[in-house]
Formats: sequence, structure tokens, C-alpha cells
Amino acid sequence: MTEREIRQHYAGKTARPTFYTIEDDSTKLFVATLGADTLPPLLLIHGAPGNWYGYLRTMDDPYLQQRFQMLVVERPGYGKSRQRRPARHLRTRMSIDFQARSITKALSLNRSGQPAIVLGRSFGAPIAVRVATLVPEKVGHLFLISPAIDPDREKFWWFSKWGRLPFIQAFLPRSLNLATYEKYAHANQLRGLLPYWSKVQAPVTVVQGAQDWLIDQGNLAFAKRMLANKKAWFHLLPNAGHLITNTHADLMCGMLVSTADSLYQSRLPRTLSQVGGQ
Repeated sequence: MTEREIRQHYAGKTARPTFYTIEDDSTKLFVATLGADTLPPLLLIHGAPGNWYGYLRTMDDPYLQQRFQMLVVERPGYGKSRQRRPARHLRTRMSIDFQARSITKALSLNRSGQPAIVLGRSFGAPIAVRVATLVPEKVGHLFLISPAIDPDREKFWWFSKWGRLPFIQAFLPRSLNLATYEKYAHANQLRGLLPYWSKVQAPVTVVQGAQDWLIDQGNLAFAKRMLANKKAWFHLLPNAGHLITNTHADLMCGMLVSTADSLYQSRLPRTLSQVGGQ
């Protein structure tokens, strides 16, 4: 979307996002927020390529606006987020660990004192897993949607190799070139993530579409193995493709609200009035 299209989308809407840029020595992290910063945080992480307005439908949901401060990051390198390291450090700055460490800083924009619900989709899902292990005290629940998490099930197509050719890259937008780099580095990055699965402390919900031609269904089975003996729920949607947060927005809203009811109600102090109904 262009800036003009975004302005047109929000013309006449009362609920509009506020934008922040969090800077340090390594990154400029662009974050779109919607909702009061005293509400519990919902951190949303996009795939590859991607940007904040890929979650536009989620942010427009009036129920979610009332329940959360939504924090939608643009991952370092995408959109308006930037890395300060030179191009030769691309392998480091596009790593799952580097991305996760940068993204956790978005939680500083929330003042509720409540743990976040963290949702990552596609290539954003393994980054969400790493976020949950970096700051376990700040993550109350983890959602992995259409997750690309199994290092042995990374899909490639006949045209994939063309995106690596310099004369092709010269005509492609930066986001697509970054996505191509991530694609070819992803399997090794996922292998590096393997030791962290056992360190996930938050409950996890995994949602996969049976009609997803981008992500192999074996990723759902992989999640079940990695999350064995943990508090986790697994859903295979028979009529869903890859873009579940858009095509099944109402279902996702219901899951998020239900999770919030359980997560934050359980953290309320058990006063006499709550126990006795007085």
C-alpha cells in the first residue's frame, strides 16, 4: 500500500494507529500501535516479505481495539525498519535471533504491566518463538499461525533460484530481495532455533491451513513434537490457505479474546469480593 492508500483507508475512522521508531546502535524499529498503552499488549510479527499494514484487518477489529494495545512491528530490513550494520553483515542482521532481540524492544511501548500475547505468522512464527524465550516473563501466550518452523520442510519452487541472480535483484524491491535471502538461509536458521523450543514457557496455540500451498502441513506435526509435554493447542483448518489472519479474521479474533479472558483473568488478585461474589 502507498501512503495515500493508507490515508484513504483511515479516512473517516475514529481508531487510527500511532507510529513509533525505536532506535539503538543496531536498528531503527518501526512500530504501528493501536489501542491504549494501559491495555494488555498484543505483539504481531509478519512474515517475509511483509509490513505493518499486512495486519490491517486485525487492527481494524473493534473487539481487539477494546481489549489490547496492538503492537505491529516491521521486522528489521522491511518497510521503514532499518539495520545500521553494513550489507556484509546481512547474515547476522537477518538471523532469527537478531530479529527477535530487536522486536522485543517494541514491548517497551506498553505500560499495562501485563505479559504480551505474541503472534507470529509464516516466517514470523519462529521469530515469535525466540521472543518468547528471550523474555519469558513478558510473554503470556504464543500464537503460531501458518508457521514455517520445520527446517526439513522448507519449500522451494522452480523460479526460486532466479531471485538470487544480481541482474534480477536489480529490478526487484528491497523487501523481495531480503525475503529471498531469508528463504535460502531459513532452514539453517531453524536448525539453530531447535535448542530453544524446550525453553518455551508460555502456552502455545498453533493454527495451520489444510489448503496452504506455501507451508507444508508437516510443520504442524513438527510443532506437536517440539511442544510435547507443554501446554499447547493445535488446529488444522480444512478450508484455510496461508493468510489465515485475513481469511479467518473472525476466528482469530475469537481465539485472541478467549485467550485474553483466560490469561488476564487468572492474573487478577483473588479478593474477598471475587471469591464471595460480594
